Amino acid sequence: MSEQLENARAFFDAVETGKGWDVCKQWCHADATFTAQAASLAEVTTVEAYAEWMNGIYTPMPDARYEMTFFAEDAERGVVTGCAVFMGTHTGPGGPVEPTGKSVAADYAYMMAFEDGKVRAMTKIWNDAHSFAQVGWA
Repeated sequence: MSEQLENARAFFDAVETGKGWDVCKQWCHADATFTAQAASLAEVTTVEAYAEWMNGIYTPMPDARYEMTFFAEDAERGVVTGCAVFMGTHTGPGGPVEPTGKSVAADYAYMMAFEDGKVRAMTKIWNDAHSFAQVGWA
């Protein structure tokens, strides 16, 4: 496994387990950008802000977790892609409504562009409306 792929895997896991920016920043450029075509993330434009957003998910969904379904590197383009299923149940405080007790199982993908061995840009591909409907937030 290449160093870039190892770093991407460690970064992916840290983001998805809600470690926040303090942990995730070791694998990223300080100004790494974030994009997603998801209304709930429209204001999130940096990887730092996204890492903190994911950290916040663990309050309303304390059992949140993910299952990796695909992970690969395109060394020529300096991109690593990870696909997974995010799962969790809204039992904790927070979120747009009181705890619903409903669960989500959401497919998503990360495309992480690397420069000098660190994440320079990240794109999340995710249907937030479908996920929010599952958990009772829409």
